[in-house]
Amino acid sequence: MKVVVAENAGFCFGVARAVEMAEKAATQGGECWCLGELTHNRDVVRRLEAMGLKTAERPEDIPDGAAVLIRAHGETRAVRQALEAKGCAILDATCPKVAHIHKIVERAGKEGRQVVVFGEPAHPEVRGICGWCEGAVVVRDMEELLERSRQAEWAQNPSLTVVFQTTSNRKISEQSINSLKKLYTNAEIFDTICNATSIRQNEARKLAAASDAVVVVGGRHSANSLHLAQICAENCSAVLFVENADELDRAALRGCDTVAVTAGASTPSWIIKEVVNKMNEPEILKEETVAEETPVAEAPVEEAPAAETPAVEEAPVVEEAPTAEEAAAPAAENGEKSFDQMLEDSIRTIHNGETVTGVVAAVGSTEITVDLPTKHSGYISVSEFTDDAPGVDINDLVKVGDEIQASVVRVNDVEGTVQLSKRRLDAAKNWTDVEAAYEDGTVLEGKVSEENKGGVVINIKGIRVFIPASQTGLGRDEPMANLLGKTVRFRITEVNRARKRVVGSIRSVTARERKEKAEKVWSEIENGKVYHGVVKSMTSYGAFVDIGGVDGMVHVSEISWERIRKPEDALSVGQEVDVHVISFDPEKKKISLGYRKAEDNPWLKFTGAYKVGDVATVKVVKLMPFGAFAEVVPGVDGLIHISQIANRRIGKPEEVLSVGQEVEAKITAIDEDKQKISLSIRALIEPEPVRARAPREPKPEPKPEDDALVYEISATGEATGVAPEEDEPAEEE
Repeated sequence: MKVVVAENAGFCFGVARAVEMAEKAATQGGECWCLGELTHNRDVVRRLEAMGLKTAERPEDIPDGAAVLIRAHGETRAVRQALEAKGCAILDATCPKVAHIHKIVERAGKEGRQVVVFGEPAHPEVRGICGWCEGAVVVRDMEELLERSRQAEWAQNPSLTVVFQTTSNRKISEQSINSLKKLYTNAEIFDTICNATSIRQNEARKLAAASDAVVVVGGRHSANSLHLAQICAENCSAVLFVENADELDRAALRGCDTVAVTAGASTPSWIIKEVVNKMNEPEILKEETVAEETPVAEAPVEEAPAAETPAVEEAPVVEEAPTAEEAAAPAAENGEKSFDQMLEDSIRTIHNGETVTGVVAAVGSTEITVDLPTKHSGYISVSEFTDDAPGVDINDLVKVGDEIQASVVRVNDVEGTVQLSKRRLDAAKNWTDVEAAYEDGTVLEGKVSEENKGGVVINIKGIRVFIPASQTGLGRDEPMANLLGKTVRFRITEVNRARKRVVGSIRSVTARERKEKAEKVWSEIENGKVYHGVVKSMTSYGAFVDIGGVDGMVHVSEISWERIRKPEDALSVGQEVDVHVISFDPEKKKISLGYRKAEDNPWLKFTGAYKVGDVATVKVVKLMPFGAFAEVVPGVDGLIHISQIANRRIGKPEEVLSVGQEVEAKITAIDEDKQKISLSIRALIEPEPVRARAPREPKPEPKPEDDALVYEISATGEATGVAPEEDEPAEEE
């Protein structure tokens, strides 16, 4: 039976770091506590307790002033504050990736966004995440999210911030992300699954599919170990889940030709070794297989899995074909080969991987024929001649009669032909240049030739350089396909000639160039200076513009003189614009920019075209209880007071005017300081004619008793005096 141990089984970086800190704290003397079990592995916990590390479930159980280790899962903000209040010395072993999630949800909470966490509600990591914001919602999958959001108040908040438990199932999370993008257009979605988890899960999936049985080693309350077992069960019918070697059922492995072993991030290498050793015991396996201990090292964070990384095909280095001077038969005195030498050359056998020299005999559209100093006829396909094929005319690169060197790919002695590759030979020769570029940090240029799940590939001197997605410099939601066919600048970050693996970074080059440009901008910036920039992103309150290494913000009020509701009404991402500096703060690294031009100021256009007393055709844009606002020129409105709408009394402007209606109005006043205009429709309407009134008859002279005042009422209701009548008020003209 063959035992295959997963390369990435065992402790992840975060757990290994926490265990190392715990061991160091326990051996330095003094009392050290841990809130909850340090890792989801009972054997590791018992070992640390034997070394002196104590475990407490609540901050109240820890003595004042004691040293406290925060495990890799992290803790809530409230727990940290409680420990600080007790005067405890905090040893923070929170996984950096978990700490990053804490910052995301803390910021989201301050901005009033609704936080949604995909994970197990009872998991300590998830509880810790929820402790850094208010009202976080925890769901296991999209189905649960949709069910809970149907009647929940939090679902009314259109601004969602979504994060994932670091050990979540990658396949399920990708499905959830695709659904979230369709349902919540304003959501922030952060793929916070640990890359080491993804690598471990992908490796387990492939090993399970190629094995008769799989042994998963991990704690039964470990989320990532359970996910590993689930993935293996989807690809293999026989899966054993054990915590240690004592739980291994050796009889269950009888009859298996190939058994794979993987382990969760909480499982140390010594437990994995014990399990493998037990599998290799003679009474179970007829043929003992010695499995090496799985190395425990930090999983690469920004690389694609090694199994998925495109390999560079390189011909083995062999000695070149012997020259005439090295041949057994001596050359003739005139410098020509002897008959014996030519005969030996004609029957000499060549091998795959050998380097040969020949002369171009013919150049076709698909291949090049090469005369070799042997009995064989060589040919090179255009795709094996250059990395630039297709898209290049081969006749521009090689001519009949040219001498070229190539690597032997395949020999057909029956037909007497040899398949050659100049591209592979060039790649082999260029390894030295690539290694030198890595050592010197040289910036290289290459064309992006393909895209895969983990990043993109650049061909440089016949060598495939893998650029991880995180090093492409693209935004989180920007497709990597946008780089296909583009020539980019990058730096080599890793060279492994034995594995034929080269890794590069575009982002490191652009980041350095951006930093240099930013330093130049800050050294020369001043108010009013004009920059040519590119719109990088939009928000509800403005647009961010890259002015050369530095992003400045154009507030929505500074985008256009016309009335716009959002930046997208006037700008688009990727648009090139000319902006000017309104203000800047070098300490806070903030720049306020303006996009609208002073010469386009509509007020200047208005004052240059109109004056008080002029009549203009205006457009009603808004109705208010006290009047109507009308657009005189685009960007400049005037007020028609309700008293100036008609030549009669009206209750509200809607009785006469409607939004969008065009009317003639007279400009009655202009306030230059406040940039306000008063308009009047009534001033242009003919006044109604005044009706003639009949003359009044003269009033009789008052009698003396008429001047008396009513001062008493008799029992019969009669007055003893009469008050004088007042004159009727005159009618208004």
